Amino acid sequence: QVQLVESGGGLVQAGESLRLSCAASGRISSINVMGWYRQAPGKQRELVATFTSGGWINYGDSVKGRFTISRDNAKNTVYLQMNSLKPEDTAVYYCNVRGFSGQFNAWGQGTQVTVSS
Repeated sequence: QVQLVESGGGLVQAGESLRLSCAASGRISSINVMGWYRQAPGKQRELVATFTSGGWINYGDSVKGRFTISRDNAKNTVYLQMNSLKPEDTAVYYCNVRGFSGQFNAWGQGTQVTVSS
């Protein structure tokens, strides 16, 4: 079983920055994809960013140029640096970690990010 611990959410004003962290622990053989998704009230969960073990990075269109994902494989940790935050970035942000060949697919408990105008 894989456990994810997220941190870094909070309340900020538009234009400010936040950094999210997600540390994975437990029965991890090897991690393939680490990423972030978000869900705003009344909306579907959407992709924010993913980072594969091969180095491929994918961003959702709404965050390109403002958010940066990174990972520390030695620490099994993924980060999300969020700059130039907008009110529409307000959502619960979820960490997601997946193993190879469907070995595991774990979700964090979610961390609230609120951006005031």
